[in-house]
Amino acid sequence: MSEASPVEGKAIIEAVAASGVEFIVSVPDITTSQGVLWPLVSDKRFRLVRVCKEDEGVSICAALSFCDKRALLLIQYTGLLDSINAIRAAGCDYKLPVAMMVGLLEKEPGVPPTQSQRFGVRIVEPILDAMGIPHALVEYENEAQRIAPAIAQAYESSWPGAILIGRRI
Repeated sequence: MSEASPVEGKAIIEAVAASGVEFIVSVPDITTSQGVLWPLVSDKRFRLVRVCKEDEGVSICAALSFCDKRALLLIQYTGLLDSINAIRAAGCDYKLPVAMMVGLLEKEPGVPPTQSQRFGVRIVEPILDAMGIPHALVEYENEAQRIAPAIAQAYESSWPGAILIGRRI
């Protein structure tokens, strides 16, 4: 498998399963819907919780941690930007794990997010950095190995973490 092979949904799903995630909390994301979200619907390893707003998903993920349940919030970067205050409150102020998989809609493949032509994509990493939220970019197949450790880090540190999906799956 070459470094330039795009990441596939199956690799993402297997990495999420390996991380111990039981709940997928989601607002549909165009970047990951076809390759990740739709296959998750019928995957019996996960319980899908559909929400109307991303900040609602942040709260649900944080609350599940009180029950020793691992959840992954599957959203688009626009939803991340819309949920900054909820992430700040639940994740940072209350120090609760909120593991997020964030689709970078229309990010150009192979271009670092901070160099994207899309303003919203370009500001995601600097905002996460300013909040002290670790993040990992997954765009190629060999980068799927970053997913489980990123989720584990969120739960071990009781702090938010983000996996940025840099291409349409």
